[in-house]
Amino acid sequence: MKEFIKPRVVISKCLEHDKCRYDGSMINNEFIEKLKEYVDFTPVCPEVEVGLPIPRQALRIILSENEEQSLVFSRTGEDITEKMQSFSNGFLDDLNKSEIDGFILKSRSPSCGMKDVKMYKTFGKAPSIPKKTKGIFAKQVLESFPDIVLEDEGRLSNYNIRESFLINIFTSAFFRKVKEEKNLNSLIKFHSENKYLLMALSQGKLKQLGKLVGNTEGKKIDQILEEYEPILYKALGTMLNTGRNVNMLLHLFGYFSKDLTTNEKGFFLEELEKYRNKKVPFSVPLSLIHSWVIRFGNEYLLKQTIFEAFPSELINVTDSGKGV
Repeated sequence: MKEFIKPRVVISKCLEHDKCRYDGSMINNEFIEKLKEYVDFTPVCPEVEVGLPIPRQALRIILSENEEQSLVFSRTGEDITEKMQSFSNGFLDDLNKSEIDGFILKSRSPSCGMKDVKMYKTFGKAPSIPKKTKGIFAKQVLESFPDIVLEDEGRLSNYNIRESFLINIFTSAFFRKVKEEKNLNSLIKFHSENKYLLMALSQGKLKQLGKLVGNTEGKKIDQILEEYEPILYKALGTMLNTGRNVNMLLHLFGYFSKDLTTNEKGFFLEELEKYRNKKVPFSVPLSLIHSWVIRFGNEYLLKQTIFEAFPSELINVTDSGKGV
């Protein structure tokens, strides 16, 4: 069984960790509950951290005439913008950026929402306005950790977004170990084992990263890692799509085309075409390739993360038909 390094993820405490919402409730989420076994979570509730009680008045974001945003209590209008900004800056500054692999924040929250947060013209009984914004804490996360994946529990209910998030945090955790070991052999191993995953994400970024690993200029490992990391995270920020997946699968197919019967090759190409036309999920042609990797004992391909980029237990059987 493949061993995975546990990703380190900052999460809104109200998501499966504590009853700390404004109404004293906790959000139950099956996916996050399942993640607890595989991820090291750092729970945080910015609203409680700035001294607000449980339960408490709901908060809202007010948009002023000069387009400035303020975080206030919905009934009294008491402004806690500075408190929230101060806490956000301090909390995020104290985090070691090299040790965080991702964030999961509460959707639509005036503190933690990463998008679609309602805004109002005033406190009290007033309708929300058409404009939406980010929560105060979430906005600072995006500024302080621009390369680290950030999702909310709502978006993670989408199969493709969830798959992309899992690929991102587990690959990031793998790379974190490489940074800790700080030697070229570890980086070469990481790059080699992630070759076909990176090809599926971005062939252009794969080539850029390959040149860095080749190190024809004789750079020191610190410099190589510093240049490698942002390119890697840009690649990880790209979701898998059918076209790139087909290209990657054909590259893998090339390893076995001489060893397969005419019928086997024909069957694979038929299934690949079905996948291209969205008749079967990505797992079908990928599993066929994986079976040949095992059958022919290809040691190089056996180590490729594309076949299991994250623990398979994190994807349900009912999800299998929903991927790209």
